[in-house]
Formats: sequence, C-alpha cells, structure tokens
Amino acid sequence: MVNSAKRVLVFDSGVGGLSVFDAIAASGHALELSYAADNAWLPYGLKSDAELKARVPALLIAMVRHWVPDAVVVACNTASTIALEDVRAALSIPVVGVVPPIKPAAALTKTGTIGLLATPATVRRAYTDDLIAQFAPDKTVVRFGSAALVEAAEQKLRGDVPDRSAITEAIEGLFGAPGGGDIDVVAVACTHFPLLAEELSAASPRPATWLDSGAAIARRVVQVLSAETGVTRAQYVGFTDMEHAHGLAPALRARGFEGVSRIGSSDFALAAVD
Repeated sequence: MVNSAKRVLVFDSGVGGLSVFDAIAASGHALELSYAADNAWLPYGLKSDAELKARVPALLIAMVRHWVPDAVVVACNTASTIALEDVRAALSIPVVGVVPPIKPAAALTKTGTIGLLATPATVRRAYTDDLIAQFAPDKTVVRFGSAALVEAAEQKLRGDVPDRSAITEAIEGLFGAPGGGDIDVVAVACTHFPLLAEELSAASPRPATWLDSGAAIARRVVQVLSAETGVTRAQYVGFTDMEHAHGLAPALRARGFEGVSRIGSSDFALAAVD
C-alpha cells in the first residue's frame, strides 16, 4: 500500500511551536510531523531583522534538503513577520506562517475590548499595528508583552512548575491596564503561550476566550496539502543547540519522538531522546 501521509516540518526558535505541532497532530489527518527548533539563536526577538532574514531561510533550506517535507510551518510570530516571504522565495514547497489572531478576536468580542498577549517585540512591531488598523479599527486593544512567559512555558515542558510571577505579571498587565476590565477575548500571539493556557485562564479575574492560531494553522496545512483523514505520526525532531534540549525528553516522547537530531549546516547526527 502506498503511504498517503504528507510530511510537515514545524519550525520555531524554541519549543513554543510545539503548541502548533499539537494542533496539527489533533487535526485527524494522515500527516507525518517533524519539529525543528533553532534554540541556539533563542530568542529571535533580540535578533535584527537582517540577521533573521539571512538565518531562517538558510536553515530551512538545509532542513528541507535532509528531511524532505511536503510543507513547512514557520510556527514563530517573529520569524513569520520578518522572514516569511524570504522563506517562501527560498523553498519550492508550501510555507505556512503564524499571524497574531487579531481578526478572529475582533469578530468574537462582545465588549469591543481585546487583549493582545505577545512577546515585547511582537507587541511593538509595525506589523501588529497594521493588523489592528486593518481588522480591529473600531476595537479597543490592550497590549501586553511578556518575555517571562516564554521561559515559564519551557519550564512547564521540562516538567517543572512554571514561574507563578510570570503568570501574575501577564494577567495584571492585561486586565489591570486602563480598559482591561472589559477584555472578553485575548489574542495570544506567541506560540509558547498556549502551553500555559490552563494557568492563564485560571488566573484571569473574569471569563475570557483565549484565542491562539494553532487550529487555524492546522486547517491551513490540511488545505494546502489536501491531506486525507487518517493518523498523524511524529517523524523527526531536531535542535541547533542540543544542550538546551536537555530535560525535554518526556515532552518529546509524549509526542511520539524517539530520537533527536543535532541540526547544523551539514550535521544532522541522530541521538537518543534522553
């Protein structure tokens, strides 16, 4: 029998893109999913646009050559806003990016007030301003940028208790800001943050819908690949910094990965998940 499963490479600067990986894995389609993290350069928010425009396409060209996916998902808001078009120009396969979910949040809000939770770099970007101007011009958007939540999400993936102060800071930064008491939808614009969905929702002072891009990305992947209904399987996982991958074994095994690749310009050596 011919294997009808399409191969998808999910890429991020760290492990936040696993939230997107999980959404695609839950789609119920015949897909073989690989995951790659450029954690040697984490966080991307501290790198210049020029550096990322050079680094991300070159790295993905190498990974596509070795892993031969049918599509690539750039599961990183920073990389998507800066280098997505460069990646698409460099590859001959479909490339799906991440967009802060301003548009669906604007459609969903009943109070007219949206929270935007992202990294500090995404909160400040002109790209985000343009999304708000285009899709939420008549809404109040309360923004808060958190770098601490990124580390808290990675703590959780390693099996540790996430930093409570990071959760508290984010909730107070949103709901405690002027107009924040009216927030009924939060647009989550960092792929790390859905990994803390339970903690953020539990800490919220009022009911709110926490909206991320995972499900929308999964639908887009299925659409561009015309994927058939079936079983999703894990294929390859790799890191540019193997040292930083330590402690992630339970999270990787839970997603079906058995070996980890060290990603370099010409080095894709395989090691056991440990």
